[in-house]
Amino acid sequence: MAPADRSEERTAPARCLVASGAMTPDWASTLVAVPRSDFLPQVFWAHDVDSGESTRVDRRTEPDVWERHACADVPLVTQWDDGGVPTSSASMPSVVFRMLAALDVRPGDRVLEIGTGTGWNAGLLAARLGARNVTSIEIDPQVADAARERLAAAGLLGTVLTRDGALGDRAGAPFHRVIATAGVRKLPPAWIEQTREGGLIVAPWGTHYSNADAVVRLEVGDGEASGKFVGPVEFMKLRAQRLPFPGHEAYVPDGVASADHGKAEVTEADLLGAGRFDATAFVLGLRAPACYQSVAAKRDGSRPIWFYGLTDRSWACVMLHDGRKADVWQAGPRRLWDEVLQALDWWRETGRPGVERFGLTVRADGGQLAWLDDVEDAWPV
Repeated sequence: MAPADRSEERTAPARCLVASGAMTPDWASTLVAVPRSDFLPQVFWAHDVDSGESTRVDRRTEPDVWERHACADVPLVTQWDDGGVPTSSASMPSVVFRMLAALDVRPGDRVLEIGTGTGWNAGLLAARLGARNVTSIEIDPQVADAARERLAAAGLLGTVLTRDGALGDRAGAPFHRVIATAGVRKLPPAWIEQTREGGLIVAPWGTHYSNADAVVRLEVGDGEASGKFVGPVEFMKLRAQRLPFPGHEAYVPDGVASADHGKAEVTEADLLGAGRFDATAFVLGLRAPACYQSVAAKRDGSRPIWFYGLTDRSWACVMLHDGRKADVWQAGPRRLWDEVLQALDWWRETGRPGVERFGLTVRADGGQLAWLDDVEDAWPV
């Protein structure tokens, strides 16, 4: 029996991504030559972005289902920790290629990648630039070893280091480009120090307010890095920068009875936005720094949204009700609800700009400044 012709399966994802605008045409042949399926384990969990649920798929028992998900534009979880938290994944191809487009690699560029994961992103870069020009860092030894094996099998093995990606690779520096495939809350100074003058850093960045990140494209100059956000995303966080949250009981051990109480004309849409990648949470995080939002389940027409201060034990709770004003409680040195409401009012007054109008500047001392349209009109985040 003649072997099946897989050419259509290999070229279809590239055509779809180019047609949707998620991938620039110059990356199409690279995707065909380096398909995501070559870098996936036998078992993964297909993640439904809308429901948040993940479905286990085993290639040995469901080869057709496995292949369909491997070629689809969906995120795939490839490893979980003992607490049921995903610790490694294969990102949606559309996200991968949007970030590669922002990276704007040129022939001869040397690239540092933070977060090897399956090795697919490093493989794409190696196919484009040559394996010797790609250094990738992975903190998890098991994940790093598997990625090395897959890259070697594809003939695309460059340098894969097992260490904390926040430290970068001083020995291999300087690099023309740095790309991170893990979300950051503070851009590590090492990444700026190890990037050439005029080089680019592309990374998912956000605040602890929520999981809402945005890809930022920073140009390095004079020891600093500055640039605009190019689109919303959600990524697993750099392990050293995961949320430092001690838990609800540390803030509200005795309930809300002793807190200041009031009413507010605010809706669920005001605070949560219109969809998963709505800019609301991202912008509120920029304007109400060091604050964590937690959204509880809706019951009997009411939904509590909690806000916790990350520099002290200040907290606030907004209890939204269908058809009537919300109840608000807040306690502690910070008036967190007042801060969130001021942030929401500011966003409305500026015309509810999307993430692409915001920018980030990271100073040489590690300080971070956000701005809207004008880099000169910035505030600390």
